[in-house]
Amino acid sequence: MTTPAPVPGAAEEPDAAAETAMADALGRLATTAVLLVALDFDGTLSPTVDQPMGARMLPEAREALLRLVELPDTTVALVSGRAIASLAEVSEMPDDVLLVGSHGVEYRIDGSADVGLTPEESALRTTIHTVLDEVAAGYENVIVEEKPAGFALHTRNATDADTEAADAEAARRIEAEAPGAFSRTGKDVLEFAVRSASKGDGLERLRAMTGATAVLFAGDDVTDEDGFAVLGPDDFGLKCGSGVTAAAYRVADPAAVAHLLADLADLRAHLGQS
Repeated sequence: MTTPAPVPGAAEEPDAAAETAMADALGRLATTAVLLVALDFDGTLSPTVDQPMGARMLPEAREALLRLVELPDTTVALVSGRAIASLAEVSEMPDDVLLVGSHGVEYRIDGSADVGLTPEESALRTTIHTVLDEVAAGYENVIVEEKPAGFALHTRNATDADTEAADAEAARRIEAEAPGAFSRTGKDVLEFAVRSASKGDGLERLRAMTGATAVLFAGDDVTDEDGFAVLGPDDFGLKCGSGVTAAAYRVADPAAVAHLLADLADLRAHLGQS
């Protein structure tokens, strides 16, 4: 699956008018009858780190999310490219926070998660694993991350030359040896999976499941554009950091995301739902 090309949304450098518009939209969002707050993790709630399992949510973000969880008719979810087990470990969120992992392939609902692969999918996954392990072995600081429905080639700590070469080799070999695999590109990561899913799929399932009348979705990566693409006029798309985006609003970094979530918790607690 390829990520849709983002269309211009939030300005790279929001001006005073944009800041006012964002504050007004946040106020409207706070009064919706049933609110879903769905968030990417890495680079959005947690600063990006060299070792993925060392990532942790900013304390201010964690506090804001726990406050939102306690409010009536409000659901909090994390929607990530990480596998569910990894996301659960680094996020340290209680079971009433819903988790969507592997770009919409995995779901943790009511504290439990399950992904059942067919024999054909399991065989394809094994081939992907073999190919990526062989590719990674040829380059320094290129590693393979295991996921229930596939594997990801991480090049964050590799040189630009090795990243380009490893990605090209992996793409060529997967196309030849595992032609049924779906590919997805993110920041310093190239992922191959046996199922086609996206963060947009995850958001739509969460919206249907919770009956949300409005959704806040925040993310920083190109893979989050799938999520922004399914938002409606009553929703709130928030891009964290730079880059062209379809999100209507933008903040600079995870600290600013945490501040906005705290503001949302204050507004929803004081204004109540309409």
